[in-house]
Amino acid sequence: MKATRSLLLAGSLSISAVCGLSTTVNAQLVERIDSIVALVEEDVITRSELDIAIDGIVERIRQSGGNLPPQNLLEKQVLERLVSRKLQVQRALRTGIRVSDSDIDQAMMSLAQRNNISVGEMRSVLEADGEDFSEFRRSIGEEIMSERLRQRVVNSMDPVSDTEVEILLASEDFAGGEYDISHIMINLPDGSTPQQIETAAKRAEDIYQQLQDGMDFASAAISFSESQDALDGGRIGWRDLNSVPREFADQIRDLEPGAFSQPLRSPGGFHILQVNDYRENRQIMAEEFRANHMMIVQNELINAEQAQDIINDLHQQIANGADFAELAREYSDDTTSANLGGDLGWFPPQKFGPQFETMLEGLEDGELSQPFQTQSGWHFLQRVGFRETDITEEAMANKARQTIMQRRAESEIEGFLRQLREEAFVELRLPS
Repeated sequence: MKATRSLLLAGSLSISAVCGLSTTVNAQLVERIDSIVALVEEDVITRSELDIAIDGIVERIRQSGGNLPPQNLLEKQVLERLVSRKLQVQRALRTGIRVSDSDIDQAMMSLAQRNNISVGEMRSVLEADGEDFSEFRRSIGEEIMSERLRQRVVNSMDPVSDTEVEILLASEDFAGGEYDISHIMINLPDGSTPQQIETAAKRAEDIYQQLQDGMDFASAAISFSESQDALDGGRIGWRDLNSVPREFADQIRDLEPGAFSQPLRSPGGFHILQVNDYRENRQIMAEEFRANHMMIVQNELINAEQAQDIINDLHQQIANGADFAELAREYSDDTTSANLGGDLGWFPPQKFGPQFETMLEGLEDGELSQPFQTQSGWHFLQRVGFRETDITEEAMANKARQTIMQRRAESEIEGFLRQLREEAFVELRLPS
């Protein structure tokens, strides 16, 4: 049962969205369940909510082979994650963001599919472990609301200009490969006092010393980092040097895989960076087909059987030597290609759907497919050609645009969540 539930944990919308292990209820646990571990505005977080979230984190760390941090540090980190989500849900509700039952049903279905089980099987697994399925659904709904709130922040940003893309493409760092990065962050509030800066700097130095003494980086991130990715071991993922702040890039460039930096200062706080791996940019090739297309659509004048008869007759005529282009101009209902004699031009295999792709892959150049039916009508194809095209330049331009958007989005969301936390009334009630 644990193994199956772990799959759910790995495929969840977020760490706190899917509940973890359940234990036998005893008198001590009942007492803990009834306690409050945090006040968040007018809402509360209970000991049971915290325990469930912690169990999920512990399970995931064990599955990944990581080291568990001390219990008190893990409790603090997970509680901060729960506080952040609670604040996001409160803000989402106040600003009119709502989630319907169908939204939750769709998310549940996607989660089940990612784990290769049905929703019913997922429910059985959760309930066998003592989970309340309605509570599980509520948690999924809260995560959807939080995601929509963050997306609203992203949508408010200005679009990326072509000039920005061109500048990034021209930079040496963008063409210089990608780094798999993790980080540990100690936050600084806006308008920090010298004492707050000194305290944060000392914390960062203490963590750096523990890393030098052999502490695992992911465990240190889970224990100490105040970034949103702390409970993921601080992993940011693959980035080129233009997709990180300049002060990060200068440090990362000189790090070998497995090495970490000394603490460095940014406007948001102090950071320690680790390079997990490095890879060079590579040439990107794309497969393309060229084909002629004939389509007959069923309508008020032509029923499905008649449409099939027409397509079969046209197929036979072309197979016997008739000119494809001539017949396509006269009979094809594909308004895009008919005037071009049925020519679809060059296109990627997936462009017109899986049936087109399957048909073309089974043909030689010049060969006709058998007639086939889709929701649009009856079709057949003539494969004209196949090629591999270098799309590196196009792919790099798309990547540059995404890189700029991602960098902005992360900065905006991080600042938004930090401001949300600083402005809210939050009282943590964990033991010292």
